[in-house]
Amino acid sequence: MEKITLTLPASRTLNGKALAGVVGSGDMEVLFTAEPGQTLTVDITTSVDNSRSRWEALFTRLQTVSSLPAGTLTIHDFGATPGVARIRIEQVFEEVSYA
Repeated sequence: MEKITLTLPASRTLNGKALAGVVGSGDMEVLFTAEPGQTLTVDITTSVDNSRSRWEALFTRLQTVSSLPAGTLTIHDFGATPGVARIRIEQVFEEVSYA
């Protein structure tokens, strides 16, 4: 198991919490808690060792297509593909944006 923490600039503010996915399904679980500020803190626990560069690349890609919200993103990954990871992350951001 590897633990990774990323701190990223955030350019939008949301309110609330959201959860997407279930780690026990062999997938991943993502919990987002909106907070005031200009930073998104991402705490990742993954079963895939040496995956920091993969996660950094995913968030770089997300930053180019949309603005990241301020808050804390907690990810429990059980070897999800980058595509599934992106879907789960975008799901929690979307759900909170409608709260």
